[in-house]
Amino acid sequence: MIDTAASEPLTLDGSCHCGAVKFTTTLPFGFSSARRCTCSICRMRGAIAVTSTDEHFRITEGEEKLATYRFNTKTAEHHFCTTCGIYTHHKRRSSPDQLGVNVACLEGVSPFDFAEVVVFDGQRHPGDNPEHRTYTAGVLRFEPVSEA
Repeated sequence: MIDTAASEPLTLDGSCHCGAVKFTTTLPFGFSSARRCTCSICRMRGAIAVTSTDEHFRITEGEEKLATYRFNTKTAEHHFCTTCGIYTHHKRRSSPDQLGVNVACLEGVSPFDFAEVVVFDGQRHPGDNPEHRTYTAGVLRFEPVSEA
């Protein structure tokens, strides 16, 4: 299991499912930034995201294979591979200077490596309240079944 309390910077390679899009990223807060969200798009894609920035994220192959989806306020930019459809990363609406990176796209990492992940309440988005407050909706847990 991944230690989400560890916040040392971490540099990893990643790719979409088919390998058409490849990238390298540094996670300034390591895996301590792992999160899920209840907003409409996050709820439907079901990914765990970790924090990076434009400065720490570099597409190394297949940039022309990326498409971008924007909706509602058009602030967030959700990037995905046009070949396999996998979401690789997004520019956050709540913090446009940050990127959310899909942990399932990171080499050697699985969403099932996280015993517990905080879930933010995207239905009460920080950009929609005057205090710019982030609300927590809950915690998502994964408990592997032990084979007998």
